[in-house]
Amino acid sequence: MQQVAIVTGGTSGIGLAAAMALDRAGYTVHTFSRRGTGPEGLHHWSVDLADEAAVTAAVHHIAGRHGRLDLVVNCAGFGISGAIEFTNTADAQRLFDVDFFGMVRVNRAALPHLRKSRGRILNVSSVAAPIAIPFQAYYSAAKAAVNSYSLALANEVRPYGVSVAAVMPGDISTGFTAAREKSNRGDDVYGGRIARSVAKMERDERRGMSPETVGAYLCRLAQVRRLKGSYAVGFQYRFFCLLARLLPVRLLNWLVYRLYAV
Repeated sequence: MQQVAIVTGGTSGIGLAAAMALDRAGYTVHTFSRRGTGPEGLHHWSVDLADEAAVTAAVHHIAGRHGRLDLVVNCAGFGISGAIEFTNTADAQRLFDVDFFGMVRVNRAALPHLRKSRGRILNVSSVAAPIAIPFQAYYSAAKAAVNSYSLALANEVRPYGVSVAAVMPGDISTGFTAAREKSNRGDDVYGGRIARSVAKMERDERRGMSPETVGAYLCRLAQVRRLKGSYAVGFQYRFFCLLARLLPVRLLNWLVYRLYAV
């Protein structure tokens, strides 16, 4: 039978690219986003991931309609930037509510169906998880939470044949950059370092790999026989993640400081 996939954030960026790649690979694809319409030829659900009842209803409806659910790809998210000292707690909580807890809600609703199909979950994280980025601390923290959650969940559901992995892209050229919610509050106190840091990161993002590259990678992971716990996308970022594991923390953080905090 044709496999059924849910892709969150599936109307733009990595989510759209993943949804289209899965469609070409023969999956029946349902996209979730807050937009009223989705990609042509795919099934779309206008769902706010902060609304647990709406998420649960949509997931159960999809699984009931097809009699199965085989794959969940969690791509939805947004970024904020600014100094920790000057970021409102409510703004940080709102980011976590989408980037982390939105994923949690979707997976919680999907797991009863994935156990039946021995399906899999791909949670899109970021290289900013193992390499924490100054002035984008809450985004790094949310993605680090995605990584830890994914590894824990993988062991919880392993006996049922369900596979889980965190997938860490690096710099990607998408609308995510323009949509980032930037705050320069306190930049006078920080000597202009907030604005310089975010501008450097955004230059890197605009020169980054295409979302189609990441979407194709996610599609391949959906079909590999056996998943490992986490993946960095691209040789350069696999190398950075290796350095993050091997270098002393003090040296790694000093290098990040020189790149993004001076």
